[in-house]
Amino acid sequence: MDNDKFRLNRSAFSVVSMEEQDHEEKTFWHDKSTAQRLEALEITRQMIYGYDPATTRLQRILEVVTRS
Repeated sequence: MDNDKFRLNRSAFSVVSMEEQDHEEKTFWHDKSTAQRLEALEITRQMIYGYDPATTRLQRILEVVTRS
């Protein structure tokens, strides 16, 4: 995914309880498919924690065993 096309507007941010949450927002996300919700979650995760496919790899562990 290309993070350059997504920008986070940090001035438009609020924290509310589930009871106080806007009904329109709940309806919006309930109307989305599971795949669309997961994609939105992944985009949000990448915006917060960053993502660089060139450096993202599994860690390799090397262990040398000497046999007698």
